Amino acid sequence: MNKERIHQIVTEQPVVLFMKGTKLFPNCGFSGRAVQVLKACETEFVTVNVLAEEDTVPELRDYADWPTIPVLYIKGEFIGGCDIMTEMYQAGELQQKLAAV
Repeated sequence: MNKERIHQIVTEQPVVLFMKGTKLFPNCGFSGRAVQVLKACETEFVTVNVLAEEDTVPELRDYADWPTIPVLYIKGEFIGGCDIMTEMYQAGELQQKLAAV
């Protein structure tokens, strides 16, 4: 997956989580926790399995300027990874951002 495709996904979908695996079968603990945070917010979201295409991870890291997976975008805006999502959720900030979607 190239940067143009990543840009298309984050701008066309209101809430996108780039993760290892899928929301039904996360392939790492951080991705699983990110899915649980979004589910707790009771929001619709799409996931992109970064393991499905070999070049997705380096392209996403370059596009997001973020070294780790998962990566969350809301309405085209980069939010961050699992730790940031968790902190925002605990502070009520993530729910507010998602309510505007």
